[in-house]
Amino acid sequence: MEFSSTTLLVLAILFLSTFIRSALGFGDALIAMPLLAIVVGLQVATPLTAMGATTIATIILIKAWKKVDMQAAWRLVITTWIGIPIGIYFLKAAPEVLVKSLLGIIITGFGLYNLIVPNLPRLLNENWAYLTGLIAGILGGAYNTNGPPVVIYGMLRRWDSEKFRATLQGYFLPTGAAILISHGIAGMWTPQVVHLYLYSIPVIIGAVLIGGKVNQLIPQGKFDKVIYGFLVIIGILLIIKG
Repeated sequence: MEFSSTTLLVLAILFLSTFIRSALGFGDALIAMPLLAIVVGLQVATPLTAMGATTIATIILIKAWKKVDMQAAWRLVITTWIGIPIGIYFLKAAPEVLVKSLLGIIITGFGLYNLIVPNLPRLLNENWAYLTGLIAGILGGAYNTNGPPVVIYGMLRRWDSEKFRATLQGYFLPTGAAILISHGIAGMWTPQVVHLYLYSIPVIIGAVLIGGKVNQLIPQGKFDKVIYGFLVIIGILLIIKG
């Protein structure tokens, strides 16, 4: 595969999405998927984004694994795995447009409320992670939108920026690996996907390092506002996609 202008555009998209994921802890797929789908098509964008996401989580965790809230992470992962087949089963039960629009409205409202009136109660009971993971798994299995519920849970638990970033990777790595393996079984690891991924590895590493520095520079109070603002953007994008 030749290094073309298309390849360069793919690398630029992956750099941007990886930087956002590294700095904030989430959001790469929502940025990468629609843009990559335009450039290389959905059949390439889907496995390529999954490969990139797994690589990002691995790189971050190599350095930040001590910051992971293990108790929350394993609860979220286990119940997400349980929720995924439920979501797949109910995939045809509810219109995707309706579910994504409703999810977008809820996320947008949550983000706006916290930007205007930042006084939501703190979640003290870790057992809420079970319900959060189940909801995330159902949404992930049905519509590939497992991230937002986990992000909201982390914010309600009042994780600091480093713990937030690390714990999300501790969650996304095993759940993302399961998705990645399923893509391989389905024959989606084509030569084009593999070549683009190999080209992207240095770009992903660089974006993770830069994003990590930005994450450490954001004060806790401002970090919360950045996350809530980004949730508003995600919610609006989900409504538009719906």
